Amino acid sequence: MSRLVHVTSGPYAPPAAARELTARSADGARLHVEVHGPERAPAVVLAHGWTCSTAFWAAQVRELAVDHRVVAYDQRGHGRTPASPACSTDALADDLEAVLTTALAPGEQAVVAGHSMGGMSVMAAAGRPAFRAHAAAVLLCSTGSSRLVAESTVLPLRPGRLRSRLTGRVLGSRAPLGPVTPLARRILKYATMGPDPTPDMVEACARIVHSCPRAVRHAWSHVLDGLDLDHAVAQLRVPVEIVVGGADRLTPPVHARSLAAALPNCLGVIELPGVGHMTPVEAPGPVTGRIRSLAAARIPAVPAVEESA
Repeated sequence: MSRLVHVTSGPYAPPAAARELTARSADGARLHVEVHGPERAPAVVLAHGWTCSTAFWAAQVRELAVDHRVVAYDQRGHGRTPASPACSTDALADDLEAVLTTALAPGEQAVVAGHSMGGMSVMAAAGRPAFRAHAAAVLLCSTGSSRLVAESTVLPLRPGRLRSRLTGRVLGSRAPLGPVTPLARRILKYATMGPDPTPDMVEACARIVHSCPRAVRHAWSHVLDGLDLDHAVAQLRVPVEIVVGGADRLTPPVHARSLAAALPNCLGVIELPGVGHMTPVEAPGPVTGRIRSLAAARIPAVPAVEESA
């Protein structure tokens, strides 16, 4: 299980959950789930990406929990969810289904937002019964369905076999990330963020990413390297909005355009100039705003509880 390391003050410090749940996946894996906000409010489910945790969504949770019920969970081996030998897109889909059925009432619908590997979880689960029963709309942030290594521009080389081979080795490295040092912050900023993130954005991301165990990071890197969810995109039939950073080196805008072309009901692509891969942290206002707008448009209003006479 990841060491719980994240910032403890400022806008990216994760707020305390109102409730904590455990969702049990199809293979028995136990997933840590946090619930924030009023019980009868419109529901939002947040799925984080590779090497991250629920802390990654701190800015969204803080704003949305005022008038939404926000459900966030840790992917396998991340945050407070134990590692599992099962690392696959099927496991990602199983886990998202388990969270939806555990945290939501039967028939209750939610906006599901996925960042990076969280977006891949959404795509993998698109044809599953629980996903179709509970997903009213989707926000995909900084993600793709295939060719992640081939399209990555983390290494400043011309596209081709050499760049893909070297990128795969870098992203799949077993080397420990070590403590969060000034050099570590610079490397992480270059690889995952735009040119001008604030210091607190860099610090928040560095602490979250560095807390992910290297064995977990390595295991999931193989899944991302061989990712092919193109067939699943057509199954994602609910309304979908896409957010991507114009300076994203890990999942460049080419992925967003490909998804938009393949999705049955794409509401549009929002490209954020100067923003990198960590869109929920780098652009908290636009990301939170899109989730809020989707919830307002797509989730039926919850009837008020009548008081006894």
